[in-house]
Amino acid sequence: MIMGNPNAGKSTLMNAFLGEKISIVSPKVQTTRHHIKGIVTENNYQIVFSDTPGLLQPKYELHKSMVEEINSALEDADLVIPVVSVFENESDWTNHAELLSGLKKPKLFILNKVDYYKTEEELAAGINKWKLFFGIDEMIAISALKEINIDKLKSRIVEFLPEHPPYFSEDELTDKSQRFIVSEIIREKIFEQFREEIPYSSEVIVTDFKEADDIIRIYSSIFVERESQKAILLGKGGSAIKKLGIKSREESEKFLGKKIFLELTVKVKDNWRNDKLVLKQLGYK
Repeated sequence: MIMGNPNAGKSTLMNAFLGEKISIVSPKVQTTRHHIKGIVTENNYQIVFSDTPGLLQPKYELHKSMVEEINSALEDADLVIPVVSVFENESDWTNHAELLSGLKKPKLFILNKVDYYKTEEELAAGINKWKLFFGIDEMIAISALKEINIDKLKSRIVEFLPEHPPYFSEDELTDKSQRFIVSEIIREKIFEQFREEIPYSSEVIVTDFKEADDIIRIYSSIFVERESQKAILLGKGGSAIKKLGIKSREESEKFLGKKIFLELTVKVKDNWRNDKLVLKQLGYK
């Protein structure tokens, strides 16, 4: 299980392991909302990675659901991989130290984004700082984005794997459906295109997914909390939603390897982030 603070690079790391973009990424925090499994199958082993939401203090029912996703992944994990970014401080982990110390499972600590360091001395100082803070002997330095030391990390993870028949067939890449991945792609493009509260107040669900020989027709709804947010998503004369649709369609075609027709609609669900019933309808626990 990959865990860490928002923006530590957890999703980028899992994508690097898979060689395929399964988890969406964004410079903005709290992009990941679900527990997403990524599957790597080789001749003599299978690794099931779990990408989870960033560690956070819940403010909404949505956040509570995200914390449940983390706890669920922790229960299932054979190995916990805490990911620390070089841009973090020890104070960013103070609230999570008790959680980590209480975990009776093997842990493999990662220092990510080390391509930021200019010298070996800076790298050594960064690693030593976090080793001292966590009270550990081993920390692997990587850059998920630049794919530095990914193979080394993977080899180390394999050493922790228990003997067990494969959980998934060798052609499976994730436990999530194509519909889910497309909805996440649309949400990623919302994070890229819009500012302030819009990405955090938006949720995406694919309502229909019709596959033919030459094209996939996808119909998706975007939920926001207020009419003013809907107006921003639509844009003047529908310009913003058109741009969003183009970017989402292009990315979805890359993932699915097929021509796509994509239709987006925007709906208002007042205060959906605090509505347990709506959250359940949207696929949250």
